[in-house]
Amino acid sequence: MSHLLHIGGIYPLKYAVPINGYLSPLLIFITLVTNIFVVVVLMRKHMRSPTNAILAGMAVSDMFTGLSPLPVFLYLFSMGNYKDFVEYKWCYVYFALGEWIPTIFHTASIWLTMTLAIQRYIYICHSIQARKWCTIQNVVIGTAVIYLVAILSQCSRFADYGLYPVEIPSVVYPNKTILACEMRLRPWFRENEVLYFNIYFWFRVIFIHLVPCTFLVLLNALLISTMRTAQLRRMQLLQQNKKSESKKLKDSNCTTLMLVAVVGLFLLVEFPLGIIMILNIIQNSFAVQICSEETFRSMTLISNFFILLSYPLNFFIYCGMSRQFRETV
Repeated sequence: MSHLLHIGGIYPLKYAVPINGYLSPLLIFITLVTNIFVVVVLMRKHMRSPTNAILAGMAVSDMFTGLSPLPVFLYLFSMGNYKDFVEYKWCYVYFALGEWIPTIFHTASIWLTMTLAIQRYIYICHSIQARKWCTIQNVVIGTAVIYLVAILSQCSRFADYGLYPVEIPSVVYPNKTILACEMRLRPWFRENEVLYFNIYFWFRVIFIHLVPCTFLVLLNALLISTMRTAQLRRMQLLQQNKKSESKKLKDSNCTTLMLVAVVGLFLLVEFPLGIIMILNIIQNSFAVQICSEETFRSMTLISNFFILLSYPLNFFIYCGMSRQFRETV
């Protein structure tokens, strides 16, 4: 399997040009500003906690998920270079910054979000064990492990295709030639093409989308249920005039509510992409016609845009729902 790399064969250009060329760069700039603010605020000495350490890790992951493909968006879409074959010197840049690195950071962000919800559940339901398990040191170790596994999950993509220079006539200027990029599956991958891509994409769907999202729905439901119980307990404490304990419970509930909102926003934008990927894999694996490849590409593009749109919104959730965050900003 080999083909020349042309952006028109990867993206639906009528949507990709305005989204990746103009809207996404603007959103990436906003995300850069907001997430730097988030990291700076959460890493202040009086703000440091295991929960805030995970939130800072998520902010960094989200920021680089958007920032990595920015050079590709600007060169190919904003500058109009999508019209011709991708030049050979841009091939590795496209795959590294446009696909591999953003996928690693996005995978890490998904698993960090799941870690955040698990940690909050332990804090609320197993407070004694939380003092031992939920420490900043353990968060740092856990984050490092998450990034290592995220990198390993993409290792095969670094090697599956070989990129070779090919001199061909330009599509835009037929009288000129350009050094384009031919993609060829390497021998082992070519011999096991169907098996390889089935394993890779099913792994992504199950362990990077389906399992985390399902787990987060259950954890969010448990956290909401626990908050209701805590609210009833707080009312009892107020009636008993135990204002100090009531205030601690209120602060804990506010933190939990903020994290529920963060996880809820995450699920809102991640679920559609997971469903699209599942349907696409079912179509390709079992030869079932669900919809056209162009439709899948359009839906994936729009879903990815909404995921990018959600990144700066976390800053406003923190500002709106955390008094300590507002005062520190």
